[in-house]
Amino acid sequence: MKHGKKYQDSVKLIDHLKQYDPEEAVGLVLQTGKAKFDETVEISVRLGVDPRHADQQVRGAVVLPHGTGRTIRVLVIAKGAKADEAAKAGADYVGAEDMIAKIQNENWFEFDVCVATPDMMGLVGRIGRVLGPKGLMPNPKSGTVTMDVTKAISEIKAGKVEYRLDKTAIIHCPIGKVSFGSEKLGENLQTLMDAINKAKPAAAKGTYVRSVYLSSTMGPAVRVNPLKF
Repeated sequence: MKHGKKYQDSVKLIDHLKQYDPEEAVGLVLQTGKAKFDETVEISVRLGVDPRHADQQVRGAVVLPHGTGRTIRVLVIAKGAKADEAAKAGADYVGAEDMIAKIQNENWFEFDVCVATPDMMGLVGRIGRVLGPKGLMPNPKSGTVTMDVTKAISEIKAGKVEYRLDKTAIIHCPIGKVSFGSEKLGENLQTLMDAINKAKPAAAKGTYVRSVYLSSTMGPAVRVNPLKF
């Protein structure tokens, strides 16, 4: 893969054999985020767990103190009073059978997060095969299956992010935008890492956090010292 001049210049600023302190790593990511748009800063955390085992899964959600910088579109699957509550709370889309049919028949995915009340999960389960692979399936662990739809919507809009282990035991998650600056990104990073550490499974053996990398959308990865968390 051939990289552009900006990327090649950015790579020269980073010592790939070094594990940087979080503050220094964030600074380097900001320095190498040279695109003409406001790049997203993402973290990749490799954990010492086996994702094939149910008792070693790591999944949850946390509200970042400064949000993600993205406008999140929320779909709520609910009926009656809860549907009215969701609309008042600022949900972008609210419905029940009509929304399920829209997703099934029109391949409609103009939303970023799906929230559902527990009584609607039987209905939502019909489209689990299409929602699941896209990471859109409501889940009690991430707070998206709940009767308190107002709280769920307000937290999501405020910058709640879901983190989950992939098949290679890595968590990928956004922590903000380059425009946030080092202080806000640093606080978001610490908040997310605190949540991942608290979610350590009892069955996990040995070193839990194996490696941490930070990168901007178009920039190179910067290795962070996991012991600093």
